[in-house]
Amino acid sequence: MPITSAPKQPSTYALWREVQDVSNRTRLGSLYYLLAWLLTWGFSQAPLQHLLLGLGGCGFFTLMLVLRWIHLPPTLHSDRRLTRWINRHWLLVLLTAMGWGLAHALALSDPDFQRSQLVATVSTIAFSSAVAFTFSMRLRRGLCTVLLLNLPGLLVLASNGEQQLPILLTLAFYLIYLLMVGTRSFREYHAGIALELQLLEQRDALERLSRTDSLTGLGNRHQFNDLFPLMLANAKRQGSPLALVLMDIDLFKRVNDQHGHLTGDACLEVFAERMRQVFRRDNDILLRMGGEEFAVLMPGTDLEHAQQMAEQFRACIADNPLQAREHRLNLTTSLGVGTFEPARDCSSEAFFQRIDSALFQAKADGRNRLVLAR
Repeated sequence: MPITSAPKQPSTYALWREVQDVSNRTRLGSLYYLLAWLLTWGFSQAPLQHLLLGLGGCGFFTLMLVLRWIHLPPTLHSDRRLTRWINRHWLLVLLTAMGWGLAHALALSDPDFQRSQLVATVSTIAFSSAVAFTFSMRLRRGLCTVLLLNLPGLLVLASNGEQQLPILLTLAFYLIYLLMVGTRSFREYHAGIALELQLLEQRDALERLSRTDSLTGLGNRHQFNDLFPLMLANAKRQGSPLALVLMDIDLFKRVNDQHGHLTGDACLEVFAERMRQVFRRDNDILLRMGGEEFAVLMPGTDLEHAQQMAEQFRACIADNPLQAREHRLNLTTSLGVGTFEPARDCSSEAFFQRIDSALFQAKADGRNRLVLAR
């Protein structure tokens, strides 16, 4: 699954990533358990005499294989759903490991399986190594899986006395090694997850910076270009209104010429804060389009309400001087306001041009006024 579809909440991301890794690494695992059992049983001295045992083992490992394949990761990324999936899938892993551990013990204890003891032992080593190196998401569960694979066979070897002592010691030492490897893999796995989270946070921060005006903290033209067509398409699909307000600070060049660019920047910051105070609904999207040009996207807002909000903002600017550094500036703003009309606006460009023409008309008519788009 691509990284772009990952949840952004750190705890949820860690669970999501664990689900992806567990799912990908266990899908073929049960197939090898089944093949190993077929070889162990098939190369025994009298496979037909153990027909029920052989078929029972085949049925068990086939069942584990099928259950793993049909147990698909959840599509909704909530902590509760992800945790529940992980717990259930690990149960399948542990049951499979216990089944193989008993199969290995059987091969070591039953004389009829003497020819295939090496097959069972090598398979146990392979399965244990795979778990220690690749199933490091949960330390205790991983170590428990390794123990379930090995302990039954080791107990059988220990009961045979000195005859099996070399093999017993070799497997015991290898088990200790695998437990250490599992612990190290666990640390490395979660260090990797932490690094991925840092990279995702940095990516999100860079994305926010690229879509945010650094001076005012409002969205920038890049964000507008991304959102506007999507919001327009959504308004078409749902048949809901979409209002757009475009505004300019009147004669803003005089502020820079008379008081300097630092005061001009402070003026833009105060103007943006006034916008936040008036257009304060959660779904209102406030943007600085460039220079002294600003915009507000208002989804779900009809023309009458958009006009009221825009006129309230115009009066707020005209009646209350802007405190920019040590200067109190009496400024005004011109606004163009309109809502999307499917019969007239064949595209987002046409809709924007209609509102922009209204803004131009407001400035041509003397500024400090609001004009509705025609």
